[in-house]
Amino acid sequence: MRNVPTMAQRELGAYFLSPIAYAVIAMFLFSSGLAFGLGTFTPGGEASLRSLFDFWIILILVFVLPMLTMRLVSDELRVGTIETLMTAPITEIEVVLGKFCGAFVFYLILLAALLLYPLLLQMYGSVDSKLLLCNYLGLLLVGALYISVGLFFSSCTKHQVIAVLLSFALLALMTFASHALAQLVEGWPRVLLQQLSIRSHFYDFVRGMLDLNHVVFFLTTTAFFLFVTVKRLEMRRWQ
Repeated sequence: MRNVPTMAQRELGAYFLSPIAYAVIAMFLFSSGLAFGLGTFTPGGEASLRSLFDFWIILILVFVLPMLTMRLVSDELRVGTIETLMTAPITEIEVVLGKFCGAFVFYLILLAALLLYPLLLQMYGSVDSKLLLCNYLGLLLVGALYISVGLFFSSCTKHQVIAVLLSFALLALMTFASHALAQLVEGWPRVLLQQLSIRSHFYDFVRGMLDLNHVVFFLTTTAFFLFVTVKRLEMRRWQ
């Protein structure tokens, strides 16, 4: 695993040389700022981050993170550097983990910008630090899962637009469609849809409840998509 930090540093540096990364930053800051302003600073409304974290932030991430991950492998496929990478003394696991870590560090930079909102709320009242930590833990787990999904679809095609659309479709299905369908059915179908719903697992973090079952869901699902991405790259090595 000695090549993972090098690969992560390479990907992180590539972000800051790409105009898409700055477009992602601008989109994230604008949309989250708009959601915070409209959902929090309303006459007679509660001065809290619950409205932002409950719905808006994961909706924003469904759009933003596929754009962040679309080039990770697709660009290598498009320009042909994937062949050089596959013949280098580096394993598929190191490639996948390095690219994942590079994207995740960039995601941490985006999340750091959200710290401005608790500071603004502190001017109007107290902020529950434990609740805030729980919210951010949920965002870290959601972001890791979204990045792993985007990385997988990026490894499936050399067309970045297709990678974005496929990532967005699956994330929207897992985050919102499954949650909405679960409200329409009863019995075991409802339980199954709730177990598959990212929003259902994330909601307890918004309420400040740290449930190990939700942590396991995010970690295992993220690991699954990283695993199938590794297998996808292994298939390309032997093609």
